[in-house]
Amino acid sequence: MSLSDAKVRNAKPRAKPYKITDGEGMFLLVNPAGSKYWRLKYHYAGKEKLLALGVYPEVTLSDARERRAHARKALAAGSDPGEVKKTAKRLVVLKAENAFEPVAREWFEQRKHAWAANTAKLTKDRLERHLFPKLGKRPVAEITAAEILSVLRVVESRGTLHTARRVMQSCGQVFMYAIATGRAERNPVPDLRGALKTPVSKHHSYLKAVDLPEFLQKLETYDGALQTKLALRLLLLTFVRTTELRAAGWMELDFDKAEWRIPASRMKMKEEHMVPLSRQAVEVLRQLKKLTGNRQHLFPNQHSPKSFMSENTMLYALYRMGYHSRTTGHGFRSTASTILNEHGFMPDVIERQLAHCERNQVRAAYNHAQYLPERRKMMQWWADYLDSVTQ
Repeated sequence: MSLSDAKVRNAKPRAKPYKITDGEGMFLLVNPAGSKYWRLKYHYAGKEKLLALGVYPEVTLSDARERRAHARKALAAGSDPGEVKKTAKRLVVLKAENAFEPVAREWFEQRKHAWAANTAKLTKDRLERHLFPKLGKRPVAEITAAEILSVLRVVESRGTLHTARRVMQSCGQVFMYAIATGRAERNPVPDLRGALKTPVSKHHSYLKAVDLPEFLQKLETYDGALQTKLALRLLLLTFVRTTELRAAGWMELDFDKAEWRIPASRMKMKEEHMVPLSRQAVEVLRQLKKLTGNRQHLFPNQHSPKSFMSENTMLYALYRMGYHSRTTGHGFRSTASTILNEHGFMPDVIERQLAHCERNQVRAAYNHAQYLPERRKMMQWWADYLDSVTQ
């Protein structure tokens, strides 16, 4: 006799489990605790088997009958309904494991050790903010170029064209990792070539040779914090990247050899960089040592003792001096490079001192070994030149 919704609903627990049949092998198992389970008894390959069809009331009577019908179709096709169900479960789990987000997080964990802390943070933020909300749960193998483009268009619409390209780049790298690990067969990102707006490159503003006398005079009379003034002076003398200067530690300096060795972990190209120190740079450092020599960093953060100078400190000092939109700390690198090239220094020597990447590894090793004497002379010439143009 077939079951009815009312009969299923009103089935009361007893001291022992009992069954109420619905026909064609399906029955409701009622347990003493009151739980009710749908089951299907069937025979496959000469053996009696039992298939779980769900729990009442989450699975209604009509739902259970529909699942019974699917199971009987599998039997008619020569398949074991129990194995079909297990395969379907495995596919669900596999899809979840191979969704874009877990694959992307796995890729991130595999790569982050090679990145600077800030690069890792920005990459993770781009994934979590832009890609995971729309693509995170989608199987990575099923994501189309059109889906990715719709995500990128949202980023692009905010005017952040560089960010849109970086998001696309990260996305492409995740797909390459998915292919390498057997979770996808192709990378749809190259299909988007030319689909995004091209950002207009904006070069850092920098001082020309004619601007230096006035700037140096203003720096000399700067009435802000002495630590900031010395930071700007040392940045100009060494023309390192601002991040390399701000995070510098006293342990990196050798006053006897007049050298500053920046460890690979702090360099953009992940290669140790040696900065020959001119007499003027050493003098700046000796002044600074009186202020911060008892601290880990040359330029400690005034509000967080264990950290170093904020990225905005020198920039705001330049604003106070009247150089808003006229130069930046990074612009000092362009100033030095331009003037040194104009005065006949070898481009390879200049590039090496700027710590620009040498694509030819043999040549890079040669440059590193052979250009140190030239770089020492050049850095002293640069410091003397700055003294000579001071008003």
